[in-house]
Amino acid sequence: MVKKASKYRKNIGLLIAFIAFLTVLYIVSVFLARTVTSNFVESEFFNRRVDVFDATLKPFNSFFNNDISEVSNYQGYLDSTHAVTYSEKILRRNSFVEEIVFYDVIFTNQNASTTGVRFQNLLIYPRSIFSYRLDEEHRLIRESMSSTESRPTSDDFNNMAIKMVNFLDVLHDSTSLTENDIYRVFYHTMPGKIAYLNIPRISTLKSYKALLADTSATTMPVAYDQDLFIYHLNPQKLKIVNNQPRLYENIRILAIADPNVIEEESFLSTDMPLPGSLSEFKLQFDSSEQFLRGEINRRFFPVVLGVSLLYIVLLLIVYLIYRNIAINSRLFQLQYDFINNLTHEFKTPVSVIKIAGNNIRSAENITHQERNMYGKILDQEADKLNNLMNKLLSFTQIENKSLKFKGEYVDLITFCEEVFDATRIKYPDLDLSSHLDVDSKMYTDPVLLHSVFQNLIDNAYKYSEISRKIIDISVQQTKKSFVMTFADRGIGISKAELKNIFKKFYRVKNQFNQGGSVGLGLAFCKEITEFMGGEIRVSSVEGEGTTFTLIFPK
Repeated sequence: MVKKASKYRKNIGLLIAFIAFLTVLYIVSVFLARTVTSNFVESEFFNRRVDVFDATLKPFNSFFNNDISEVSNYQGYLDSTHAVTYSEKILRRNSFVEEIVFYDVIFTNQNASTTGVRFQNLLIYPRSIFSYRLDEEHRLIRESMSSTESRPTSDDFNNMAIKMVNFLDVLHDSTSLTENDIYRVFYHTMPGKIAYLNIPRISTLKSYKALLADTSATTMPVAYDQDLFIYHLNPQKLKIVNNQPRLYENIRILAIADPNVIEEESFLSTDMPLPGSLSEFKLQFDSSEQFLRGEINRRFFPVVLGVSLLYIVLLLIVYLIYRNIAINSRLFQLQYDFINNLTHEFKTPVSVIKIAGNNIRSAENITHQERNMYGKILDQEADKLNNLMNKLLSFTQIENKSLKFKGEYVDLITFCEEVFDATRIKYPDLDLSSHLDVDSKMYTDPVLLHSVFQNLIDNAYKYSEISRKIIDISVQQTKKSFVMTFADRGIGISKAELKNIFKKFYRVKNQFNQGGSVGLGLAFCKEITEFMGGEIRVSSVEGEGTTFTLIFPK
């Protein structure tokens, strides 16, 4: 008859398939995360240029909105001395302002033969013109120019005069200066320069209109001062503020239409035209692939770290499932072996008892010698069944914590001699030697301690060659504990199995175990020893023998 091995269904293939699925999902997630991060960085490259643009133009905007309009505070009475102070402050504060031209302008109705712009009875002309700039050593250079010089600034003056006259032409009593009127009339923005005429009061503007319309020869001559500033700008001297250094490798200010500029090809490139008087230039943003890869990796790292941690956690869960399956499989096998061995352990004495009983029943005459023989057999087999049941019962009671400790003071010398005498009767071929060195009694449960002694002695006898059935038992007393050692000359235990011998249902596989055992002996010893407050240790050399050590506190 073929014996079929019992198997526990592990479903390892399902776990492997799940791990493969997790790995594929991890790889796909990392790839998608990398792609999304790359796209996000590219999108940031094009969107964050506004931040750099605003930061770079912040000084220019402050200059345009605050510094220029400061001229109007003087209401036309800014003389050349104050113009020097004001211009030097502007030049030193704003490096992109290369030169300032100051016109001390007169609005009058006099019929003087002065070079200027005349509309009807209104004459507009520059009384004096000064130029201010910083040299290479940042020293202020002041130059006085004749109003008759043919300079580009004369066109600026004429344009501002024409804009003023056109505005006066439509001015009426209910007119108020709006922000749009201010920028349309008193500002003149051109590529590379800004012209600004200080803003007079509404009453002064009405006086200008009156002079423009009055043609009477009897009108008294009057004159009004105005200040006109021309700011010459160099956009390439703007200080670039790269507040996104991880996105932009190189930021430059370039001319929009300059055939002499040869632009290098970059992995990503974009630009933004500068506004107003800077409109002939642009901010150029360039980044190489290698440079952007560093930013992509920086942003990708926490993402891949999170995905990897999740992947590791899932793998850990798979491992725990596998370990649980392996433990269940091992437990199933141990329980299966336990049932088989327990059945064998019970079946053997039962069979012997049954055979002896049948022989007694079938025999017509039983001699005294036969009666003694059958009586001894029945007694021995009954003792085996009783010991096995007591061991199982005690083990169950310990696990359920229902076993009570019945402690008393025991004379170890007397206790050991009784155990050794019984052992010599049970195993006459066992060479048992002992060494007892104790001078006080030990508080313990003598029944449980006897079970531990008996189990260790039985193992020493069972797992030894016929010619080497030797055991040396030593009981010593130290200051803090009682130490009991059981050293045999048996087959020994391999290092790989030493860690498992105290587990329930575990049996060392060797030629002495082929008949089967329950696998509870050493587990029972360990539980009983710890239950009584002690500990058990083992050392073994395969082929030479094994030593068990019991240590109980005083």
